[in-house]
Amino acid sequence: MAASPTNPYSEAGVDTAAGDLAVELMKSSVRATHGPEVLGGVGGFAGLFDASALRDFRRPLLATSTDGVGTKVAIAQAIDKHDTIGQDLVGMVVDDIVVVGAKPLFMTDYIACGKVVPERIADIVRGIAEACAATGTALVGGETAEHPGLLGPRDYDVAGAATGVVEADAILGADRVRDGDAVIAVASSGLHSNGYSLVRHIVTRAGIGYGDNAADFGTTWGEALLEPTRLYTLPLLRLIEQLGGGVHALSHVTGGGIAANLARVLPQGSWAEVDRSSWSPSPVFRVLSDIAGSTLESAEGTWNLGIGFLGVVAADKKDAAIAALNAEGMPSWQVGTVGFGARPAGEFEQGAKGVDGGAVRLVGAYADGAK
Repeated sequence: MAASPTNPYSEAGVDTAAGDLAVELMKSSVRATHGPEVLGGVGGFAGLFDASALRDFRRPLLATSTDGVGTKVAIAQAIDKHDTIGQDLVGMVVDDIVVVGAKPLFMTDYIACGKVVPERIADIVRGIAEACAATGTALVGGETAEHPGLLGPRDYDVAGAATGVVEADAILGADRVRDGDAVIAVASSGLHSNGYSLVRHIVTRAGIGYGDNAADFGTTWGEALLEPTRLYTLPLLRLIEQLGGGVHALSHVTGGGIAANLARVLPQGSWAEVDRSSWSPSPVFRVLSDIAGSTLESAEGTWNLGIGFLGVVAADKKDAAIAALNAEGMPSWQVGTVGFGARPAGEFEQGAKGVDGGAVRLVGAYADGAK
């Protein structure tokens, strides 16, 4: 009997049938993010989004952002838990768009892996889709690519891009910031998706396994470190509308930490001191610092230390802003005030990531109790 013909692509390590099954498993999750403005369904070469609604804008500006999750995916792979990484991706991408006051419209994702495991891919995409739905974003397309030989069978990486829209005269940013504006902090849910190279270094050097029990957290180390990124988009958009011009600038506290990211959205000539005593960093930051034998202050350029977003709001709107965010389940408090002109003596962080913005430094000592 003649041997069955072989598929040379399969012999090279690429399983197209597994890719097709992954698409079938994720279809319902993706479709759940689609409103009437999404055309073409799932599986097309390009996603289609009806832009007719933009006619209602006087001068619509499109805002776009792209990002990944970083080395946090290594922990997901280590404990074979993949249903939260998608929320991290959406948080990193879509929450950058709201910084300029834009409403997200749609998002696409990209997953590169060493071997397509349909159920794993479906878990990742389901997390992306659920987070997209939670931020009012349509997931209109994506790509899963199998890269045997480049990535190991259990390895993958995820990235995404999103587009939003904002009225030209409603853009938030440094030009709106005024002397005396209040700086409002919005709590993070934990590490979010930044500084995981440092996290993994600390854990590995301490001989801790991700499956080990973490007594401080009541779960395993892997599960504690996979706490998903908090999603801020819709509460912040509602705040912008509610305060009627009272929100002047927003900052997403990601890579670079609190001072650097706040400095990016302040104008040249302005400064702010962020009062550490106004909050207590989450336990995960304290535990990791203790294990590393380092201080919380030494990680200020790496971790968010309990603040996921910062808002610069008019002084007479700060109480309303804090109350509104707390009512949304977003713990918030004032951490500082924006000043112009001569600033206090000492070192400040001046601008960041190519933006020659304001100057920011953290002062005081962190509070001991939970905020």
